[in-house]
Amino acid sequence: MLVIRPIEQRDFAGLKTCAIESGTGMTSLPVNDELLQRKIDASTQTFLDKPAGKGDCLYFFVAEDLETGEMVGTCAIDAAVGLSQPFYNYHIGKVVHSSPKLGIYNVVETLTLSNDYTGNSELCTLFLRECAREGLNGRLLSKHRFLFMAEHPELFDKTVFAEMRGVSDENGHSPFYEWLQKHFFSMDFPTVDYLTGIGKKRFIAELMPTYPIYVPLLPDAAQQAMGQIHPDAEVPFAILMDEGFEADDYIDAIDGAPTLTAKTHWVRSIMHSRIAQLHIIDNRPAGTETYLICNQRTSQFRAVLADVLWHGDEVWVSPDTAQALACEPGDSVRLTPFTPVVGQGEQA
Repeated sequence: MLVIRPIEQRDFAGLKTCAIESGTGMTSLPVNDELLQRKIDASTQTFLDKPAGKGDCLYFFVAEDLETGEMVGTCAIDAAVGLSQPFYNYHIGKVVHSSPKLGIYNVVETLTLSNDYTGNSELCTLFLRECAREGLNGRLLSKHRFLFMAEHPELFDKTVFAEMRGVSDENGHSPFYEWLQKHFFSMDFPTVDYLTGIGKKRFIAELMPTYPIYVPLLPDAAQQAMGQIHPDAEVPFAILMDEGFEADDYIDAIDGAPTLTAKTHWVRSIMHSRIAQLHIIDNRPAGTETYLICNQRTSQFRAVLADVLWHGDEVWVSPDTAQALACEPGDSVRLTPFTPVVGQGEQA
């Protein structure tokens, strides 16, 4: 059984392993000991303090295999992006060139550097190690964040988004970025991806064109990569779409990946979540169904996927489930129906 919990100092080695295995394109998991430690420190302090409201806060979670004690995955929620340093992306817009006299009317797509997501909450750093990519583990790792958000709505923005992982090959070459590299950056994609991951983003504003870019002027490969996702992001994309997220008119400023957004209170797992009193039963009763379930704590938050019997404001779980949640009979828990779609989540 996997349990999701806040990251702790003892997870540093596992976090670095995830960073190494995630490869190029996983911007929020750079192989940098100092930055990884800062993520642990920032998240640990946030969970301990529990802010009164939304702020520049990171909530970082890990997936732990209870049988082996091994950390096998990561994910996070950035409560409000762009407050301490700018958050950049491209807005896809349109301009019209027309001449009634000549009978010409052309609509041209443009890319404009934007900070429009400033203050919104971001789902990020979703990575499941190869050894754990089985069953419903990926969906548990992705969806449990919605239970935490439902439990603490005051900590997050009314809009939540996720940047997907863009197209790149096995050597870390991004078709969209190669055009930027040729004309503006003079740095390869892995280098820029790393600099972005460690928070050195100032170069984006310094080197990016400040005027709108006409999309038809981009090479065909760059145009085709716009709004496309890496194969490893296909299932995370499907999970979010199943939750009610939609693609919008923004793409990543480096690899051209799409962004999915939703109104937080309309996310399906949040909207359908309920609080119930927990009971423990040794024998699995008839009528059990699979639910995503969490306790109501903050720094000791725990979430699992389990077969439970839910009736009204009461829920019956196995002793193993109760132990994984660190709950006793009579405790209140939050749960939401779990309706998986085909596939297995890995990275986003």
